Amino acid sequence: MPEPRPVAIVTGASGGMGGEIVRDLASTHDVVAVGRNAAALERLAEQSGCRPLVADVTVPGEAARIAASVDRLDVLVHAAAVSKTLGVAAATEDEWMTQLSTNVVAPALLTSATLPLLREVEGTVVFIGSGASTRPVPGSAVYTASKHALKAVADVLRIDEAEHRLRVVTISPGQTDTPMLRASFARAGAAYEPERYIRPASVAGVVRFVVDAPRDVHLTDVAVRPRVEISRL
Repeated sequence: MPEPRPVAIVTGASGGMGGEIVRDLASTHDVVAVGRNAAALERLAEQSGCRPLVADVTVPGEAARIAASVDRLDVLVHAAAVSKTLGVAAATEDEWMTQLSTNVVAPALLTSATLPLLREVEGTVVFIGSGASTRPVPGSAVYTASKHALKAVADVLRIDEAEHRLRVVTISPGQTDTPMLRASFARAGAAYEPERYIRPASVAGVVRFVVDAPRDVHLTDVAVRPRVEISRL
């Protein structure tokens, strides 16, 4: 019998980067595309053949529901994220909790919920980090802290799951031409030049490279920078 198609779950699929990752993986995987925007997910399903799943990864119990949507899991991609440029002086408790819940806690809980399936196939977990985790942006303590923490989750998970041969990868793009980046420029009233930034499809290509790596290879940290380096927003 032919091998079953591998299965992937991609969060943040209704966003620019997540959507491109879904489109790319759908050529070889059965993809469950998780996001909050039902209309965007339906369009993505029409384009790629993915299975849309409307969910808010920060809501209690949603990790278990997402995990229960599949009976096999080869690839888990955490692309869901929120960002608002806030320093310590300006950030409120709610803003801290929103970014940490979305960018750190939700990926950790969904990974935990899907670990039994991932272990069965020696699967791959991809965390979409950020260049901010190593090159922090002035005035952006909250987002930077969340991406530092996400990398810590990935690094410890990699050690803890070595006996199960899980591949755990952090891909850290620099500034990428997404609605999230455009919104940050709009809030700042700054001019936006999309040609300066990484295309979301390029990040999807890096995810593909990681997923298709030979079984004897474990890529752990992949930095993706704009062709012409940008030191700050």
